[in-house]
Amino acid sequence: MTNSIEGKTAIVTGAANGVGLAVARHFVEQGANVMFADRDEERLLAEVGDAQIEEGARLRYFAGDLRERLTIANLLSATIDAFDRVDILVNASRRIQITDPLDPDDDSVTALLEQNLMTAVKLTQAVAKRMIHQAERDKQENGTIGTIVNLSSIAGRRTQPALLGYSISAAALDQATRSLAVSLAKERIRVNGVAVGSIMSGNLQALLGDARDLRQAIVDATPMGRIAAPVELAETIQFLASDASSFMTGQILTVDGGRTLIDPVVEPAH
Repeated sequence: MTNSIEGKTAIVTGAANGVGLAVARHFVEQGANVMFADRDEERLLAEVGDAQIEEGARLRYFAGDLRERLTIANLLSATIDAFDRVDILVNASRRIQITDPLDPDDDSVTALLEQNLMTAVKLTQAVAKRMIHQAERDKQENGTIGTIVNLSSIAGRRTQPALLGYSISAAALDQATRSLAVSLAKERIRVNGVAVGSIMSGNLQALLGDARDLRQAIVDATPMGRIAAPVELAETIQFLASDASSFMTGQILTVDGGRTLIDPVVEPAH
C-alpha cells in the first residue's frame, strides 16, 4: 500500500492558519486537489488567493461559517464545481476557550461543542453522502471510497478545569470518530482521528501570548522537550487519508511528544 494522495480531492477546514493551513499546503505539495476552508476570508486570501487563479491550480478556497448547514452545502458544491469530487475530508477547524467551571452564565461548553464537535459531524455526514454517490456513479465496487480525519486533542483524556469546554468537545469528537467509523464502514468510508498535544497553532499562540512561564511548563511536561510545529502533523494525517492505512478505522492516533505517557507528580527528593 502507498501513502500517496496524488490526484485525490480533499477538503481541509481550519485552513487559514495553524495545523489546517499546514495540512492543506502539504496536500497540495503531494499532488492533491485541495479546498482550503475557513471562516477567515482575509487570511485565506492572504495565504492562497493568488495561487488559486494560476493556470492548472490544484487549490481553491472557501470562506464561511461551517456551523451553518447551508454553508456546509455551499462548501461541498464549490468543491464539486472546482474538482468534480471529494475523496478526503480533514476536520481541522477547532477553537480553544477558557471555561469558568463555576459560572452558570459561561456558555463556552455549548459554543465549543458546536464549533469543535457538531461542525465536524455535520460536514462528515454531508461529505459521506457525496462519497457514496460518487462510488455509485463511477461503479467503484471495491476498496475504500473515501477517508475522513478528525483533529482532536489529548485534552479529551486529561483533566484541566480551565479547559472544561475544550476537553469535553475533544472527548466527544473522539467518540464521534469511533461511532461514525462503525456507521460508515459498510459504505467503505474510513474515519480516524489525531489527538494532538502542544502544537504551535494559532489557538495556542493566542493562548500563550507573552506567558513565558506557561510556555515553559508545557515544554517541561513534554518528554521530547518542545512544542511541535503544525507541519509535523501533516504526514500523520496524510497516512490516515491514504491507502497506507487501508485497514484502519475508528482509531485515534496520539501525536504529543510523549506528554500523555508521564505522571505529572514530581518525584520526591531523596
